Amino acid sequence: MRAITYSEFGSADVLTLTDIPEPHIGPDVLVIGVKAAGLNPVDYKVRLGYLNPIMDAVFPIVPGWDVAGVVLKTGIDTPEFSVGDEVYAYARKDVLAGGTLAEQVAVPVRTLAHKPRSISFEQAAGVPLTGLTALQSVRRAGVGPGDRVLIHGGAGGVGSFGIQLAALAGATVVATASAHNHDYLASLGATPIEYGDGLVERALEASAGGYDVILDFAGGASLDGTQQLLRDGGRVVSIADARVVELGGVNLWVRPDAAGLAELAELIDAGKLSVEVSQVFDLADTADAYRALEGGHVRGKVVVRI
Repeated sequence: MRAITYSEFGSADVLTLTDIPEPHIGPDVLVIGVKAAGLNPVDYKVRLGYLNPIMDAVFPIVPGWDVAGVVLKTGIDTPEFSVGDEVYAYARKDVLAGGTLAEQVAVPVRTLAHKPRSISFEQAAGVPLTGLTALQSVRRAGVGPGDRVLIHGGAGGVGSFGIQLAALAGATVVATASAHNHDYLASLGATPIEYGDGLVERALEASAGGYDVILDFAGGASLDGTQQLLRDGGRVVSIADARVVELGGVNLWVRPDAAGLAELAELIDAGKLSVEVSQVFDLADTADAYRALEGGHVRGKVVVRI
């Protein structure tokens, strides 16, 4: 089968379209015929070797953890699914090896849910990692009715879902982005503000008295003004900056979660959660897809169509 692989850590130049064997199936594993794979910043951080201290790598590596497709084979202990089911998954495994940028991928049943019926495979492939990250961040921060929430990185894949989920939880949301994305943030339910110099002043102008929750989906200097912006008893979660622990907050690493994906699918099919896909590339153009993502300032998700 065709797949994107790399045999050494490096830039997008190491990515190669090649033929590899079809995946094996285990008792609690399904083989998915891949229709689309979502790309995430963590993919290129993996490819650059940044995750070596916490994950073993087996070359050649097929990158990608997000997938939407159709069940081709079921394991002997996967009664939740049948051949032909349309599914999606955050298919992260314990070892870097068989990822989702391939015609087929073996997926643990614990990572898999039925695909939202109302959206395309390309849109569905843009949901799992970012949608689950946003959902778990909102839950870990205890976002609820009446909370004032500041989201750093509102226009990205995680931020786009975070705004909507925080608003659905009853919070009032302010989010940062560059000016050309402000209308987009407003359409998701947030008051947009510019990031960069003067952020603290703009954030306090948007929410006098500060914030009950800060969700950092951007990293960099985003957390610098946290102590000035967070109300007494406030909560802060970051997916991008370990300094959050020094501020009494949570450094979150998203977990695969089939129940969470099922919940997101219900919200999407109910019209309560929208999915933004900025660009779709063909499998042969995966390196260009990653270059687009690595360039930054991407609204929503970049997806590869298989």
